[in-house]
Amino acid sequence: MTKAELVNAIAEKSGFTKRDSEAALSAVLDSITDALIAGEKVSLIGFGTFEVKSRNARSGVNPRTKEKIEIAASRLPSFKAGKALKDAVAK
Repeated sequence: MTKAELVNAIAEKSGFTKRDSEAALSAVLDSITDALIAGEKVSLIGFGTFEVKSRNARSGVNPRTKEKIEIAASRLPSFKAGKALKDAVAK
């Protein structure tokens, strides 16, 4: 499902216009992004939890040249599905 398809689905289910649905979706996604950038955890009860996880620096191997390389530390967004979402998908 693309963002445009999601906007259409929101408009159909909520009765909002497509413009209002797109604004609402963008506001939600921007708010989640801003919270993750700030290092906060976003919990949507029944749906899931968004959080930032850190990876330590490590050494790796370039598979093409077999040369050892250093992989820098990084922060990654992570999502853990909630029980209600898991149950709904399992049916």
